[in-house]
Amino acid sequence: MLKMEDGQAQLIERFWQSFLTTLPNQEERERAKYQAWGFGNTPDLADRLGDLVKRGVKTATAALEWMFDEGKEPRPALGEYSIILGAQGQPLCIIQTTELRVVPFCDVDAEHAFLEGEGDRSLAYWREVHWSYFKAECDLLGREPHAQMPIVCERFRLVYK
Repeated sequence: MLKMEDGQAQLIERFWQSFLTTLPNQEERERAKYQAWGFGNTPDLADRLGDLVKRGVKTATAALEWMFDEGKEPRPALGEYSIILGAQGQPLCIIQTTELRVVPFCDVDAEHAFLEGEGDRSLAYWREVHWSYFKAECDLLGREPHAQMPIVCERFRLVYK
């Protein structure tokens, strides 16, 4: 995931404050928390996948659980909001996590692949591109990728753009 830089904090905070005005009550506004991040590991992926989310095509994502275990990425939480950033760190939209489940890579199903909204939305496509992506992350962690590696399958809903 692409991370935000310090210089973008004010823009992101203004975007967040604008979103908070859409929530129905003060208690919900006070409880709401967020993370700000971009999809993928390249600027192109951040823009491309962020656009899919903003258009409502992408309603799910997947992450290698070992990245959370090693503290390389913040772990998503049910009900939490995420500000999705583009390649330049600009806020694109806000999502809310609606479901989290951990499954072995080999058990990610066609429905999840379709909801991720990438490529031709098939499971075969998902497995091919995500194997490469997770292999690179495993390399960073000094781990071997395998069919049983734990994948966090996250579903979300678009709440603000």
